[in-house]
Amino acid sequence: MLPDADHLPELLLDLAVPHEDINELVGLRRTVTGDPGTLRLLEECVEELVREVGEVGRASRLRERVAEAPAALGGYFSVYVFVAALPHTRAYHRARGIPDDVSRRTLADLGRNMAVHRRWHGRGGVQQPYWLVHHFRGELYQLGRLQFERVRLGERSVRALREAGLTASPGDPCLALHIPDFRGPLTPAACDQSLAQAREFFARYFPEERYETAICQSWLLDSELKRYLSADSNIIRFQERFQAAREDSKPSDREPVQFVFGNPDLPTADLPRRTSVERAVGDHLRAGGHWYIGHGWLPLGH
Repeated sequence: MLPDADHLPELLLDLAVPHEDINELVGLRRTVTGDPGTLRLLEECVEELVREVGEVGRASRLRERVAEAPAALGGYFSVYVFVAALPHTRAYHRARGIPDDVSRRTLADLGRNMAVHRRWHGRGGVQQPYWLVHHFRGELYQLGRLQFERVRLGERSVRALREAGLTASPGDPCLALHIPDFRGPLTPAACDQSLAQAREFFARYFPEERYETAICQSWLLDSELKRYLSADSNIIRFQERFQAAREDSKPSDREPVQFVFGNPDLPTADLPRRTSVERAVGDHLRAGGHWYIGHGWLPLGH
């Protein structure tokens, strides 16, 4: 199920796993393959991950199962799960005709996730293994600057769309738009290109699913940002693509601190002020304000 120690580094590098994690992952491979209980857990986790691959919104118990791994593996067990599941994911991509470069860039989010973990904790591991379930199950794709996830409309999104005069029903296909870290500025041109790619990609490779809208939930859609950033900033121009659906009532102050400064636990008083976004996030919190997750939607068109 796992590649041997000679070939494992090549697969890890294909998944953009950071170089400083490679030797440890190769060394710990014996801990997985040499223990029948751990190997059985790996097989069960892979089966859980790829069961009904491609189906949208299927619940997964991978988070709970990964937590059963031996402590000696640190935060690396889920890496072995994703590596072992890789042939299944790639077979699904090939069956759909999805280009190799899209497949490669999508699954490279494993390495990005590990880079975030090291930046936050100072050691190897996977920050959010459950997030990567969407990638390895064929639900999410990296298309240029943005990521697009195949999801279904919920009641609140349907209500917002109907209020705008559109026809929508719960369960209709839509795309959830995500903004990954470590991908450079969120420029209007990059977003335009990603959206254009998404329209073509899903029409070609998922023709049975008609995607009329994209939804987004992010602190980047918090309307308070307009108080601090110029109208021509990348973030404000990104906001203006969306029709506002709602804003959460519960503060999410950790979200912007994590994405802007790399660690959500940094003391508010010590947050740097080097850029306009850093000043916006930190100054607002220091003034006693809060940040909220905004929800928006945009028409995809054809």
